[in-house]
Amino acid sequence: MSKTIFITGTDTAVGKTTISVLLLKKLNRLGYKTFAMKPLASGCIMDVNNNFINDDALALQAAASIFKPYAIVNPIALTKPIAPHLAAKAMGKRLSGALLTETITAHLQPEADINLIEGVGGWSVPLNEKELFSEVIASLKIPVILVVAIKLGCLNHAILTYHNILQMKVPLLGWVANCIEPDTLASSENIATLKQWIHAPCLGIVPFRT
Repeated sequence: MSKTIFITGTDTAVGKTTISVLLLKKLNRLGYKTFAMKPLASGCIMDVNNNFINDDALALQAAASIFKPYAIVNPIALTKPIAPHLAAKAMGKRLSGALLTETITAHLQPEADINLIEGVGGWSVPLNEKELFSEVIASLKIPVILVVAIKLGCLNHAILTYHNILQMKVPLLGWVANCIEPDTLASSENIATLKQWIHAPCLGIVPFRT
Protein backbone atom coordinates (compact mmCIF):
# COMPACT_ATOMS: atom_id res chain seq x y z
CA MET A 1 0.00 0.00 0.00
CA SER A 2 1.47 3.35 -1.00
CA LYS A 3 2.31 5.98 1.58
CA THR A 4 1.83 9.72 1.16
CA ILE A 5 4.08 12.32 2.80
CA PHE A 6 3.61 16.09 2.85
CA ILE A 7 6.70 18.31 2.95
CA THR A 8 6.06 21.65 4.60
CA GLY A 9 8.25 24.44 5.93
CA THR A 10 8.40 27.08 8.61
CA ASP A 11 8.25 29.77 5.92
CA THR A 12 8.76 30.28 2.22
CA ALA A 13 12.28 29.83 0.80
CA VAL A 14 13.38 27.42 3.53
CA GLY A 15 14.49 24.69 1.14
CA LYS A 16 11.44 22.42 0.89
CA THR A 17 12.34 21.46 -2.67
CA THR A 18 15.98 20.80 -1.79
CA ILE A 19 14.95 18.48 1.03
CA SER A 20 12.24 16.85 -1.10
CA VAL A 21 14.73 16.08 -3.89
CA LEU A 22 17.29 14.68 -1.42
CA LEU A 23 14.61 12.49 0.15
CA LEU A 24 13.39 11.25 -3.23
CA LYS A 25 16.92 10.33 -4.30
CA LYS A 26 17.48 8.48 -1.02
CA LEU A 27 14.22 6.55 -1.39
CA ASN A 28 15.05 5.74 -5.01
CA ARG A 29 18.43 4.31 -3.95
CA LEU A 30 16.63 2.14 -1.41
CA GLY A 31 14.51 0.68 -4.17
CA TYR A 32 11.22 2.48 -3.53
CA LYS A 33 9.05 3.64 -6.41
CA THR A 34 8.49 7.36 -5.86
CA PHE A 35 6.21 10.01 -7.27
CA ALA A 36 6.34 13.70 -6.34
CA MET A 37 3.93 16.52 -6.91
CA LYS A 38 3.51 20.19 -6.10
CA PRO A 39 -0.25 20.56 -6.44
CA LEU A 40 -0.15 24.33 -6.13
CA ALA A 41 2.72 26.57 -7.27
CA SER A 42 3.10 30.34 -7.52
CA GLY A 43 5.73 32.12 -9.59
CA CYS A 44 5.30 30.02 -12.71
CA ILE A 45 6.68 31.16 -16.07
CA MET A 46 5.59 30.31 -19.61
CA ASP A 47 7.70 27.80 -21.52
CA VAL A 48 8.22 27.51 -25.27
CA ASN A 49 4.97 25.52 -25.57
CA ASN A 50 2.97 28.27 -23.83
CA ASN A 51 2.54 26.20 -20.68
CA PHE A 52 3.15 27.61 -17.20
CA ILE A 53 5.96 25.82 -15.36
CA ASN A 54 7.66 26.14 -11.98
CA ASP A 55 11.30 25.32 -11.20
CA ASP A 56 10.42 23.52 -7.95
CA ALA A 57 7.89 21.30 -9.69
CA LEU A 58 10.38 20.53 -12.47
CA ALA A 59 12.96 19.48 -9.86
CA LEU A 60 10.43 17.14 -8.23
CA GLN A 61 9.45 15.71 -11.62
CA ALA A 62 13.10 14.98 -12.43
CA ALA A 63 13.91 13.44 -9.02
CA ALA A 64 10.99 11.00 -8.75
CA SER A 65 11.46 7.49 -10.13
CA ILE A 66 7.96 7.52 -11.66
CA PHE A 67 7.83 10.12 -14.44
CA LYS A 68 4.53 11.82 -15.14
CA PRO A 69 3.66 14.79 -17.39
CA TYR A 70 4.12 18.22 -15.87
CA ALA A 71 0.37 18.83 -15.55
CA ILE A 72 0.17 15.84 -13.19
CA VAL A 73 3.09 17.04 -11.10
CA ASN A 74 1.82 20.65 -10.86
CA PRO A 75 -1.91 20.77 -11.62
CA ILE A 76 -2.45 24.36 -10.43
CA ALA A 77 0.16 26.74 -11.85
CA LEU A 78 -0.06 30.42 -10.88
CA THR A 79 2.07 33.14 -12.39
CA LYS A 80 2.79 35.83 -9.80
CA PRO A 81 5.42 34.96 -7.14
CA ILE A 82 3.11 35.92 -4.28
CA ALA A 83 0.80 34.15 -1.82
CA PRO A 84 -1.26 31.62 -3.81
CA HIS A 85 -4.68 33.07 -3.00
CA LEU A 86 -3.49 36.45 -4.30
CA ALA A 87 -1.79 34.90 -7.33
CA ALA A 88 -4.99 33.01 -8.13
CA LYS A 89 -7.10 36.15 -7.78
CA ALA A 90 -4.77 37.97 -10.20
CA MET A 91 -5.55 35.26 -12.77
CA GLY A 92 -9.29 35.38 -12.15
CA LYS A 93 -9.25 32.10 -10.25
CA ARG A 94 -10.36 31.08 -6.77
CA LEU A 95 -8.73 28.44 -4.62
CA SER A 96 -10.65 26.32 -2.15
CA GLY A 97 -10.12 23.40 0.18
CA ALA A 98 -12.43 21.28 -1.95
CA LEU A 99 -10.42 22.08 -5.08
CA LEU A 100 -7.10 21.21 -3.42
CA THR A 101 -8.51 18.02 -1.90
CA GLU A 102 -9.82 16.88 -5.28
CA THR A 103 -6.58 17.86 -7.02
CA ILE A 104 -4.36 15.97 -4.59
CA THR A 105 -6.45 12.80 -4.45
CA ALA A 106 -6.89 12.70 -8.22
CA HIS A 107 -3.15 12.98 -8.95
CA LEU A 108 -1.68 10.57 -6.40
CA GLN A 109 -0.11 7.58 -8.12
CA PRO A 110 -1.24 4.20 -6.74
CA GLU A 111 1.75 2.41 -8.26
CA ALA A 112 4.16 4.50 -6.17
CA ASP A 113 5.46 3.19 -2.87
CA ILE A 114 5.85 6.81 -1.76
CA ASN A 115 3.79 9.76 -2.98
CA LEU A 116 5.59 12.93 -1.90
CA ILE A 117 3.65 16.21 -1.90
CA GLU A 118 5.45 19.52 -1.53
CA GLY A 119 3.50 22.44 -0.11
CA VAL A 120 3.71 26.08 -1.06
CA GLY A 121 5.20 28.68 1.29
CA GLY A 122 4.92 27.80 4.97
CA TRP A 123 2.46 25.62 6.88
CA SER A 124 -0.34 28.16 7.39
CA VAL A 125 -0.79 29.37 3.81
CA PRO A 126 -4.27 30.77 3.01
CA LEU A 127 -6.26 29.39 0.11
CA ASN A 128 -8.91 32.07 0.49
CA GLU A 129 -10.35 34.26 3.23
CA LYS A 130 -11.54 31.24 5.26
CA GLU A 131 -9.42 28.19 4.42
CA LEU A 132 -5.78 27.18 4.82
CA PHE A 133 -3.75 24.68 2.81
CA SER A 134 -2.84 22.97 6.10
CA GLU A 135 -6.51 22.21 6.74
CA VAL A 136 -6.60 20.16 3.55
CA ILE A 137 -3.61 18.12 4.70
CA ALA A 138 -5.22 17.63 8.11
CA SER A 139 -8.51 16.48 6.57
CA LEU A 140 -6.67 13.99 4.36
CA LYS A 141 -4.64 12.80 7.38
CA ILE A 142 -1.38 13.00 5.45
CA PRO A 143 1.77 12.70 7.62
CA VAL A 144 4.11 15.69 7.53
CA ILE A 145 7.84 16.33 7.44
CA LEU A 146 8.72 19.85 8.59
CA VAL A 147 11.68 21.69 7.01
CA VAL A 148 13.25 24.24 9.35
CA ALA A 149 15.60 26.83 7.88
CA ILE A 150 18.36 27.41 10.40
CA LYS A 151 18.65 31.17 10.59
CA LEU A 152 17.84 34.06 12.91
CA GLY A 153 14.23 33.63 14.06
CA CYS A 154 14.05 29.92 13.32
CA LEU A 155 13.26 28.92 16.91
CA ASN A 156 10.08 30.99 17.03
CA HIS A 157 8.97 29.93 13.54
CA ALA A 158 9.67 26.24 14.13
CA ILE A 159 8.10 25.97 17.57
CA LEU A 160 4.94 27.83 16.51
CA THR A 161 4.60 25.64 13.42
CA TYR A 162 5.22 22.47 15.44
CA HIS A 163 2.52 23.35 17.97
CA ASN A 164 0.03 24.20 15.23
CA ILE A 165 0.67 20.83 13.55
CA LEU A 166 0.01 19.14 16.90
CA GLN A 167 -3.16 21.16 17.50
CA MET A 168 -4.47 20.11 14.09
CA LYS A 169 -3.76 16.47 14.98
CA VAL A 170 -1.59 15.97 11.90
CA PRO A 171 0.98 13.14 12.21
CA LEU A 172 4.50 14.62 12.29
CA LEU A 173 7.04 12.13 10.98
CA GLY A 174 9.92 14.41 11.92
CA TRP A 175 11.79 17.54 10.96
CA VAL A 176 14.87 18.48 8.97
CA ALA A 177 17.33 21.22 9.89
CA ASN A 178 18.31 22.96 6.66
CA CYS A 179 21.29 25.29 7.03
CA ILE A 180 20.48 27.84 4.34
CA GLU A 181 23.04 30.49 5.34
CA PRO A 182 26.85 30.10 5.46
CA ASP A 183 27.49 32.02 8.67
CA THR A 184 24.41 31.73 10.91
CA LEU A 185 25.41 32.47 14.50
CA ALA A 186 24.90 29.62 16.99
CA SER A 187 23.45 27.27 14.37
CA SER A 188 24.39 24.11 16.30
CA GLU A 189 22.94 25.60 19.49
CA ASN A 190 19.72 26.46 17.66
CA ILE A 191 19.44 22.90 16.35
CA ALA A 192 20.06 21.53 19.85
CA THR A 193 17.34 23.80 21.21
CA LEU A 194 14.88 22.62 18.54
CA LYS A 195 15.62 19.01 19.45
CA GLN A 196 14.52 19.83 22.99
CA TRP A 197 11.30 21.57 21.95
CA ILE A 198 10.14 19.52 18.97
CA HIS A 199 9.11 16.09 20.21
CA ALA A 200 9.55 14.36 16.87
CA PRO A 201 12.70 12.89 15.29
CA CYS A 202 15.27 15.14 13.68
CA LEU A 203 15.53 13.29 10.38
CA GLY A 204 18.64 15.07 9.25
CA ILE A 205 20.85 18.14 9.32
CA VAL A 206 21.65 19.47 5.86
CA PRO A 207 24.76 21.68 5.76
CA PHE A 208 24.92 24.89 3.74
CA ARG A 209 25.16 24.20 0.02
CA THR A 210 26.55 26.81 -2.37
